[in-house]
Amino acid sequence: MRFAILPLIAAALMLAGCATPEARLRTGLNNAGLSKAMSACMAERMVDRLSLVQLRRLSALGSLKEKRLGDLSFDQFLHKVRALKDPEILTVTTSSAALCALR
Repeated sequence: MRFAILPLIAAALMLAGCATPEARLRTGLNNAGLSKAMSACMAERMVDRLSLVQLRRLSALGSLKEKRLGDLSFDQFLHKVRALKDPEILTVTTSSAALCALR
């Protein structure tokens, strides 16, 4: 009986591990001031296009935690993303924001 539950627990842990980066990014974007819909849209796109290391670097924008994104101009936000010195993060972030804004 106990052994029958092990595969179910293992499957649940694997599914939880797969969803964690997207959920963390979605929460981080929402905490930064984006709407839930915009955060969900951007996180879904970005998690498929960036590595885990890149996602962690993006989430490490410490000064964004102090200010809500709505208090920042778009130029200030892009400046902070550019400061990561990763062109792929910049490209994916800006294209995701643009495409999600059009939805």
